[in-house]
Amino acid sequence: MSDPQYGPPPPGYGYPPPYPVYAPPTNPMAIAALVCALTIAPVGLGLGIAARKQIRRTGEGGDGLALAGIIIGGIVTGIWVLMIVILIISWIALANYGFGP
Repeated sequence: MSDPQYGPPPPGYGYPPPYPVYAPPTNPMAIAALVCALTIAPVGLGLGIAARKQIRRTGEGGDGLALAGIIIGGIVTGIWVLMIVILIISWIALANYGFGP
């Protein structure tokens, strides 16, 4: 079947796919993972891990969002843990040595 105005498609090229082509829906947990990673980092980290498992099982979209939630949530959680450890070490040092001579 060729279009009379344009002729047949060139060799090696087929007709375009029928439209509309729908993309799979985005996993809502992946969106929540990215949002929570920016606000409540440990929750975003956990949601990102759960969302990636769910996406692999269901075939939904949003794997990149879930991965971003894991990365950002992990980095921010790590920074918070490091700050808390430094704060505790500072308190211990301050309690042992005091302010002055």
